[in-house]
Amino acid sequence: MAQGWKCSGLRWVDGGPVLVWDGGRRSALTWGKRVAFGVANGGVRTCVGARGHACPVRAGVSGRSTGARCEECARLDRAHSVAADTIADDPRPYRVYLAWFGPGMVKVGITGVERGSARLLEQGAVCFSWLGTGPLMAARRTEELLRAALRVPDRIPYADKRAVRSELPGAESERAAEVVELHARAVALADWPESLTREPCRPVDHAGAFGLAELPGAVGEVSELVAGGVVSGELVAAAGPDLHLAVGGGGDGVPEVVVLDSRLMTGWELVPVGDGDGTGSGTGDGRRLRFPVREFRGVSPVVQDELF
Repeated sequence: MAQGWKCSGLRWVDGGPVLVWDGGRRSALTWGKRVAFGVANGGVRTCVGARGHACPVRAGVSGRSTGARCEECARLDRAHSVAADTIADDPRPYRVYLAWFGPGMVKVGITGVERGSARLLEQGAVCFSWLGTGPLMAARRTEELLRAALRVPDRIPYADKRAVRSELPGAESERAAEVVELHARAVALADWPESLTREPCRPVDHAGAFGLAELPGAVGEVSELVAGGVVSGELVAAAGPDLHLAVGGGGDGVPEVVVLDSRLMTGWELVPVGDGDGTGSGTGDGRRLRFPVREFRGVSPVVQDELF
């Protein structure tokens, strides 16, 4: 019987994507690398726990959940996050940023200074710029100010990011244009907290780090992993938690690409697959896919989520 592995998720280490496995093993991902695994027949996805602790009841979770946590563990994990605002006396400095994911898709957010740009890589931000630096609560107030004044959200659906990733402007200046314009409007606002220091606009572009140059358009995204399913494909790009995999031959020699959110891999026991195991559908070069795929249906409008 093949040895099983449990994935802890995708991390961005030194600007590159790395799959992390329970126990500490890491698999660095490079363009062209073969990504192949299966879920054993009869396999069950279990909760990954919270804050480094195992789920006390090893609860089963949905194959579609990107968090892979039961309701109780999700509550505990959220309660100790920066987003929950339960650590108002956190002494560490934070940064406010503007992040661009595609035309018309700009968000505002905060991250710890000690994390550098890791948070932006994790979210799949194609371009970003810092706006200011200061204490946590000052950063939070500034984030809320900018959301209201600039009418930009603090979240953008991953499905929208994926749908436009292969159609982004080719020039770095074009990708940065919306960030530059919104940055100028943001720093001109009068109601910034005094303890937050404004920072100049210095756009950082991640298109190279993500491998987005001449990225083949994806036909859709894997919607869930299922017992008995298999994927085997060539990595053509990675952004945030997403792996863009060539899993079949398309027309005119262009590979058929699907996007796999690596967060769907957590909680499953994954097993290796070979080129000759006969599982799934695919091509003679070992590419195959036997997980449900949801076709891209365009980008949903980004709207400010206000009550009134």
